[in-house]
Amino acid sequence: MIKILVIEDEESVRENLLDLLEAEDFKTIAAANGRTGVDLAFAEAPDLILCDMMMPEIDGYGVLTALRQDPLTATIPFIFLTAKSAKSDFRQGMDMGADDYLTKPFTRAELLGAIMNRLERQATLKKYLSSSPKIIPKTVSPKIQLLEMNLQRVVKQKQFQEFELHYQPIVDIASGQIIAAESLLRWQSPELGLVTPTEFIPIAESTGLIVAIDQWVLENVCQQIKIWHDVGIAYLTMTVNLSLMEFHQPDLLPKINELLGRNNLEPQYLEIELTESVIMQDINGAIATMNQLQSLGLKIAIDDFGTGYSSLIYLKNLPINTLKIDRYFIHNIAADHQKSAITKALIEMAHNLNMRVIAEGVETDEELHLLRDYHCDAMQGFLFSRPLPAAEFENFLWSNRHLYI
Repeated sequence: MIKILVIEDEESVRENLLDLLEAEDFKTIAAANGRTGVDLAFAEAPDLILCDMMMPEIDGYGVLTALRQDPLTATIPFIFLTAKSAKSDFRQGMDMGADDYLTKPFTRAELLGAIMNRLERQATLKKYLSSSPKIIPKTVSPKIQLLEMNLQRVVKQKQFQEFELHYQPIVDIASGQIIAAESLLRWQSPELGLVTPTEFIPIAESTGLIVAIDQWVLENVCQQIKIWHDVGIAYLTMTVNLSLMEFHQPDLLPKINELLGRNNLEPQYLEIELTESVIMQDINGAIATMNQLQSLGLKIAIDDFGTGYSSLIYLKNLPINTLKIDRYFIHNIAADHQKSAITKALIEMAHNLNMRVIAEGVETDEELHLLRDYHCDAMQGFLFSRPLPAAEFENFLWSNRHLYI
């Protein structure tokens, strides 16, 4: 019998959930707070966990963090139940490893549908682990093993059609017009469903598979720029994130040069995004490679600035065109005076160094208005648009969609 752990501090809600689940022949365990819930998860090893997000002492995020850190509980399907519907809450939970997210009030059909979907995925995982050769160390969690096996299959069998590029618009704050887009990778696995980048990119990097994936992304972004140029959309800069391994490939420059030539593209339409950690691994080598990329005519951006290594002392020496302020500093900036002060200082510093500034993760009008007051150049975030498949993004462009300020 399938065992479900319900972690919910409101007694009436908890009892209703238990009655519903027991009527469907599930075995149930209940916890009235997060601390008890964590203890029961370790003691009972449930097949699935339903957890309220907002609870005293240990909230749902704390429960999820505790469970994902232990191999015994790391792969138990975990569904958040919450009255909060903000996109930032949803994103935070999914980035931390939640499997699903139901907003209260939800129907019986929605709850049972979410449960059955996650249980089916778990059954698929167990099937693969029982039938596949045990070539991965047992210290790795079953979920990671399954992800790695499927990622190996995609790359080795060149089944890159499972990947899709989405594009998130970057908008000029002064004019409200779309001026660029960040390319973001998505993986729709036939066996696993949608796998988030936070799940598969670390595995790709640790196994070296990221080099082939990065090459596929570069090729497809250049092809997409060419497609849009041919239909009259020739004003966008497209950005591509490069991993540490790809950035240090000896054939990186000739490969990019060949892609530009093959697609008859001017290099100023492509911007390479690097994180602080990639640059700071070998600061002198990174500067040399960045100078070579710029010599081709490409632009260089630092992504997620402010959350990696402390590289302020090196910033004036880095050959970069764009500084992207991480969403951590943007979230709730209107109410957080420290974040506000840091963001303002970063914008002024970047402008003094002749860099363009893009704020990431902008989600509210208040955040946008403050960034405008601080003379931030551009923004991207859910306030304007989520990342979109190529066809939807193109419709955005043809409809002349712009940001209202």
